[in-house]
Amino acid sequence: MIRSIIVDDELKSRESLQILLTDFCENVEVLALCQNVEEGLKAIKSHDIDVVFLDIQMQRETGFDLLSKLDKKNFEVIFTTAFSEYAIKAFQYSAIDYLLKPIDIQELNRAINKITERKKSDISARLDYLLETISPQNKEFKKVALPCHDGLVFASLEDIVYLEASSNYTIFHMKDGQTHIVSKTLKEYEDLLSNTKFCRIHNAHMINIDYLKKYVRGDGGYVIMHDDKSLDVSKRKKSGFLQMIGY
Repeated sequence: MIRSIIVDDELKSRESLQILLTDFCENVEVLALCQNVEEGLKAIKSHDIDVVFLDIQMQRETGFDLLSKLDKKNFEVIFTTAFSEYAIKAFQYSAIDYLLKPIDIQELNRAINKITERKKSDISARLDYLLETISPQNKEFKKVALPCHDGLVFASLEDIVYLEASSNYTIFHMKDGQTHIVSKTLKEYEDLLSNTKFCRIHNAHMINIDYLKKYVRGDGGYVIMHDDKSLDVSKRKKSGFLQMIGY
C-alpha cells in the first residue's frame, strides 16, 4: 500500500484528489489532507509516507518552500499545478512527476505506477536538484536527470554529444564515451531540450551542435561529429537543421 498525504490550499482540490485516489487507485491510502505548508510539514513528520501530492502555489507560500524546510526527503513528490511553464520544465529536467489540474485519472495512475518502479535512494537527489533549478537566480538548465536501470545520472548538457532513439528508449552518448539508456522516447527529450543547442536531425538522432565537426551535403546529407561518428540527416529535418547552424 502506498501511503500519501495531500497538501493544497484549496478545499475542493484536496477533496477532489482524495476521491480520485480512493475510487481509482486501490493501492493508495490518504493519511492526511493539509491546507498549507505548516500543516504539510507536521503531517510529513507524523506519518511514514511514500508520496506527497503537493500544490505549487498556496497563498503566500509554495510547495518548494515546504521542501526547502526539510533536511530529510525520503518520499516521492507529485506536484499538482494549473500553471507555470518554467516549473513544469524544471520537473522534467529533475525527473519529478507533476499533474496538471484538473487531474486526469490516467495521468494520475501513470504517476503512481512510476513510484513503485523507482529507487528510493534517488528521491533526495532529484528533489534537491529541483530546488536548485527552480531558484530565481537560475536562468537556464545545465543538467538533466536521467533515470537509468541502476539509478539516476545527472548529466551536464554540455557533456551530451548526441541522443539515439531505440524503440521506446533513448541512448545518451556522452563526451567521455559512456552511454546511458533511459526508458523515455527521443520525442520526449526533443521537447524537453527545445531552445537549447540540441537539434533533431533524424527520427533516430538528436545532436549537440557544439560537437558538430562537419556537414556533408546530399538529399538529406549527413553530419560528422567530433569523434568522427557519421549520422544521417533526414530530408524532413534538413531545413530546420540548416537554419539552426546558420547555413
